[in-house]
This record gives sequence, C-alpha cells and structure tokens, in this order.
Amino acid sequence: MGDTIRLKLKVWRQEGPKAPGRFETYDLDGISEHISFLEMLDMLNQRLITEGKTPITFEHDCREGICGSCGFAINGQPHGPDPGTTVCQLHMRTFKDGETLVLEPWRARAFPVMKDLQVDRNAFERIQAAGGYNSVNCGNAPDGNSVPVGREAASQAFDAAACIGCGACVAACKNGSASLFTSAKIGHLAMLPQGAAERDRRSLRMVIQMDEEGFGSCTNTLECEAACPKEISVRWIQRMNRDYLSAALRGKRP
Repeated sequence: MGDTIRLKLKVWRQEGPKAPGRFETYDLDGISEHISFLEMLDMLNQRLITEGKTPITFEHDCREGICGSCGFAINGQPHGPDPGTTVCQLHMRTFKDGETLVLEPWRARAFPVMKDLQVDRNAFERIQAAGGYNSVNCGNAPDGNSVPVGREAASQAFDAAACIGCGACVAACKNGSASLFTSAKIGHLAMLPQGAAERDRRSLRMVIQMDEEGFGSCTNTLECEAACPKEISVRWIQRMNRDYLSAALRGKRP
C-alpha cells in the first residue's frame, strides 16, 4: 500500500438554498497520505469534470488556516478529527485505509446552504458591522507605542483576535449559537484602551444583532471551544455576558 490510501466519500450535494439535498457516494483510490484534504477534493473534482459531471462546491481561499473560508463537517466533526486544525490544514495521513468519510456543510439556520458544502456566512459580517470596530479620527496614524498596553492585556486580546470567523463554533453547538465568535470579536477590542471607550455600545449592538440573525442561545455545553480551530476559550462568552448585562443595567443605549 505504501503512502497511499483508498477512501469512500459520502458528500452532501445540494443545488441551492431551497433545493432538496442528498448524499452522493464516491470511491477514491491511490490518495497520497501527504496531500491535504482539500487537495484530495481537488482530485475528485478533476475526475468529475473529466467525466462530464458537476464538481463539488466548497469554499476556500488561503488554504493556510488564516482566512476562515473553508469549513465543513467530516463525520459530524467541524473541520475533522484533528484539534486546533482547519480542514485545509488537515492531511490525509489522519485517516485510515478503507475508511468512509461523510462530508456535510455547517448545519445552522443562520447559515443557509448555498451549494453542496458551501454556506452563506454573511450573518457573521453583519454582526461585525454592528459594532466590531473602533471609531477613530482621520489623519496620520499614531505611533505604535503612543498608547501603553500591558503585556497581559495585549496577550489576551491577541488570543481572542485569532478568531478567523469560520463558523465551526456555530456548527458544533446544538443550539447553533454564535456566542464564541461574537464574544471574541467584542473581547479583543474591549481589552485594549483604544476600544474601551465604545465597550458598552459595542456589546449591546453586537449581541442584539447576533439574536436578530437567528443564532441560538449559549447553554454552556462547551462544544464550540472544542471545535474551534484557533482554540479560543469560552471565558470570552463570560466576559461578553458581563459587559452586556452591565451596559443594559446602567441604561446604556446601543
């Protein structure tokens, strides 16, 4: 067998958001253990194109685990079995020869399926637009060290800012909650002095927008943290809830 394996793929195929979906089965042989998962799908798509069939649609961009574009469930696990790894960083040596893999798109009401494994994650963009920014005056950029930031605060902010917005947290949550994503976007700005001034308004606006998008509530099952490829902690959800309640009780307006 050497460095190659054979697999059976059961892939979700769906023509559009309102079209009925189905699983289609594909047998692959001679797959190198050293290629990535998306490269394996590229090989399958090349075969389908050669056969005159429609290739499998899946979203991707950088293929380095940075952009957050790629993402689907492999055997029910967002991004696959390897912890702290996006599906584009997943390599075929992770799987056994003769294994059957079931590929599905993210399952959440707020993420409608566009086609096959691709979903519409624009709900995340609207949450971000609601308050995930700092308001600053126009002009020359200030010196990088003009505002002192403590090492601990900077380190924590960087941990939250690692969120790539892939949607794995939503897919893993039984409630389809976006609390981990939203709290990470709120938290990394609130930890820094530049974002502290709008902390209350940001928390209120982004949480309200998250609810309007149709995401579910957080019930602390912690599946989001386990599925997150950047291993973002659920402690950010605690911070978000605290900031939101504090702002609401003090009568702040979004």
